[in-house]
Amino acid sequence: MQSSEFQFENEIGWEYPAPGIKRQLFGYDDKVMLVKVSFEKDAVGALHEHYHSQVTYVESGVFEMTIGDQTRTIKKGDGYYVPPHVLHGVVCHEPGMLIDVFSPMREDFLPV
Repeated sequence: MQSSEFQFENEIGWEYPAPGIKRQLFGYDDKVMLVKVSFEKDAVGALHEHYHSQVTYVESGVFEMTIGDQTRTIKKGDGYYVPPHVLHGVVCHEPGMLIDVFSPMREDFLPV
C-alpha cells in the first residue's frame, strides 16, 4: 500500500485524533510516512509509545516535549528523534505545527 506520488495540501482531509489536534497524511509506503500535525494552544499529545522510529521537525509553535525521562522546550526550527518503544508526548504552549516522519509507516493512521 502506498500514497499517490504527489500530495496537495488543499486536497487532503484533516483527521481529529484528540481535542485541539488535527493531522494530515502525506506520502507513505510500507517503509515511511509523512504526517503534518496542527496543535492549538494547550493541546496535549498524550504520552504513548510505538514500534516505529520517529523524527519530527517543528514548523511553528512552542511545545514541551517529553522523550523517555527528558523534557525540553522546542520551537520553530527545532526537531527531535524518538527511538522505537520509547514513551513520548507533547504539550503545546503556542499554537503550532509538527511534521512527523515514521518508519515504518503508521498503519494505524490509515483510513479503515
